[in-house]
Amino acid sequence: MTHRHSQRAGRRVDARIAAKCVTFVPLLPLIRVTLALVLVLRAMDSDCSDAELVQHIAARGSDAARAEALLYQRFAGRIELYGRRHLESPSAARDLVQQVMLRVLEAIRERRLENPAALASFVLGTCRNVSWDMRRADQRQRRLERAAPPQLQEAVDQRWLDQAQVVRLFGCMSGLPEREASVLRMSFWEDRPAEEIAQRIGASTGNVRVIRHRALAKLAACLHAEES
Repeated sequence: MTHRHSQRAGRRVDARIAAKCVTFVPLLPLIRVTLALVLVLRAMDSDCSDAELVQHIAARGSDAARAEALLYQRFAGRIELYGRRHLESPSAARDLVQQVMLRVLEAIRERRLENPAALASFVLGTCRNVSWDMRRADQRQRRLERAAPPQLQEAVDQRWLDQAQVVRLFGCMSGLPEREASVLRMSFWEDRPAEEIAQRIGASTGNVRVIRHRALAKLAACLHAEES
């Protein structure tokens, strides 16, 4: 009795194993390709120096895609760590990874990296430049929000992602007097301090602030007029 019970239990186990095998059979080609890619990346990772990676990517041959994947694998974690130390949020750090990797890949593909062996230094320098640009853009947005009157703050909300409204913004900008438009451009596009703007237009710092406030009010009125 015990022997028969063991045979039936064994058959049930074999059936379950067979069913699982049937389920995984269609996935076997994908599993093989994935494992092969992992092995290739590991082999390349252990064998390729930074300079060789740059050469593979710049050549745009059959190994370019694997070299680019390895480049990301090798540096993405370091870039994100840099971003977490120097930027304000984890999402900004992740954005930094994408922007830095794009710039680095473009530089390699266009053969603008003079010393391939110094790839790590180039990536670090790109991190500094991009993070600095991101911080300046964030500061510029905050200054705009502080300086703008309430009407313009309502206009410059998430709806500005609409292309037609961006066109309207530049249309209203073109209708401003040249001096006022220049002050806005230097303040919010070129990120220049009021003191430098004052020197450029031959006015006092206080006058620059008055011109900027007046121009923002006109810009807000123009935007609301076009909406209505």
